[in-house]
Amino acid sequence: MATSSAPLAKLTEVAAPSSPKVEVDELDLALLRALATDARQSQRALARTVEMSPPAVADRLARLERSGAIRGYRVDVDWAALGFPVVVYLAVTAGPGMDLSEIIRAIRAMPEAQDMSVVTGGLDLLVRLRVRDHAHLRELLLTKIFQINGVQRTETFLSLADVEPDNFTAAMLDIMSQRKANGPVTKERAGGSGGSPPRASTGLGTAGPGGPPPGPALGGPGGGWPPRASKGRQRT
Repeated sequence: MATSSAPLAKLTEVAAPSSPKVEVDELDLALLRALATDARQSQRALARTVEMSPPAVADRLARLERSGAIRGYRVDVDWAALGFPVVVYLAVTAGPGMDLSEIIRAIRAMPEAQDMSVVTGGLDLLVRLRVRDHAHLRELLLTKIFQINGVQRTETFLSLADVEPDNFTAAMLDIMSQRKANGPVTKERAGGSGGSPPRASTGLGTAGPGGPPPGPALGGPGGGWPPRASKGRQRT
């Protein structure tokens, strides 16, 4: 692998593009929450849940799919039950000047690579691997990972237990619904009818219209406003 003066220049060729924000309303969120609970339910069942007609549900689902808000309907496999119980996180550091996109392509071609992220900091990649046992991991490292050109250093982290939320998707959709219910923060809500936040007190006092600007009290001994007239003669 040839070195490059810009190792991250081709990252966009292998990384998923950023998705534009999709505007959704409360009915969209209700549909998504129902699907997050059971993605196999029929459109008639969805219509009963959100109290809409089946054609209206079909139109909304089609729009959410076209916009990319719904990326697909997939089965959630228990890999431990199928003989792949071991999760290993692999930290990969590329050599100086190496093209990171080539390393990503090589790792992505491995069936055991469940997902992969390009990260900041001292590492370059963080890969989640699914393997059968220690012997499988050893074989994967020696015959595949260590053979990739450009990989300078790796570090493995064995997962002792997976701790997952009950339903991450449903919980995030609930947060979105709560934010929509509360509404956007307006100037009136943020700082009163005038839109300006109240001033912090300086301990020096303030005055109404016609009074002095904020600052130390003016006038003779004891302060006060307006300032007292001098009893002595004024110079001319």
